[in-house]
Amino acid sequence: MPLPPESLIKMYRAMLRIRRFEEQIWEVYTSGLMHGLAHLYIGEEAVAVGVCSALRDDDFITSTHRGHGHCVAKGGNLEAMMAEVMGRVTGHCRGKGGSMHIADMSVGILGANGIVGGGFGIATGAALSAKQRGTDQVAVCFFGDGASNQGIFFEVMNFAAIWNLPVIYVCENNHYGEYTPTGNVTAGKSIADRSKPFGIPSTTVDGSDAIAVHEATAEAVARARKGEGATLIECDTYRHKGHHVGDPGEDYRPQEERDAWMARDPIQILRQKLMDDNLASEAELDGEVREVEKEMENALEAAKAASYPEVSEVNQHVYA
Repeated sequence: MPLPPESLIKMYRAMLRIRRFEEQIWEVYTSGLMHGLAHLYIGEEAVAVGVCSALRDDDFITSTHRGHGHCVAKGGNLEAMMAEVMGRVTGHCRGKGGSMHIADMSVGILGANGIVGGGFGIATGAALSAKQRGTDQVAVCFFGDGASNQGIFFEVMNFAAIWNLPVIYVCENNHYGEYTPTGNVTAGKSIADRSKPFGIPSTTVDGSDAIAVHEATAEAVARARKGEGATLIECDTYRHKGHHVGDPGEDYRPQEERDAWMARDPIQILRQKLMDDNLASEAELDGEVREVEKEMENALEAAKAASYPEVSEVNQHVYA
């Protein structure tokens, strides 16, 4: 069933939020207002928004080191996220987690993860919990093409198949594991095919098309809620920036490749569809851009005004 106009505009707004948040992170980093590195999600917004628009607040997600987009799309608070990245006490994790470890249990964000493939077990465990508790909640595990080569990926699919778990594995195949082309280190025609031995259905979708991602996810969610088990979705996407904020991303990626992907910007694709289908005017969409810009300015100012955690709490909230 086609998405109503208000849902499509909401998706457009969510993608704008992710894009501007990531641009703000770059500005914060280059201004010396944050410690450490951050991995930007610019270019992959359609995946996070397409997936999370098919979920409920009480559904779960696990994220990756490139996780800001997932957290924004699932409903993470922008001010708390910005504060967390900047190490301030008003952050989701009181400034102790930073860019790669944002979590917000109130909207099902079980945590971003600096470990490659670190979310596989958490999402599968959350799905097992939902099944044992008799709810119809669904767990989504976002992971990259590099994580598809981790052994735990095959272990959790085995468990998900045996126990018929309501989990969706979403591979964001952006064609590079740090600086290495995926094809150099990943065997097989597609990552989606890796679920076949386990009898788990899979599909590959255009990760620049938020609607296509939403439709594939909605189908997988419906299956999971009906007790029909897991699904693997591979999203063909591309990060516009380097591996992290310190990497220009130019030396190891051909210019023609980058130009081709930049021409398929996911935000512009959805914006053009909204205008072509007469669902929103250019002026209305420009208004969304201004509103998001204002949100980001407020989030940044609130984070700047917040204090750092007290040294006395260095041992609090630490479990390992």
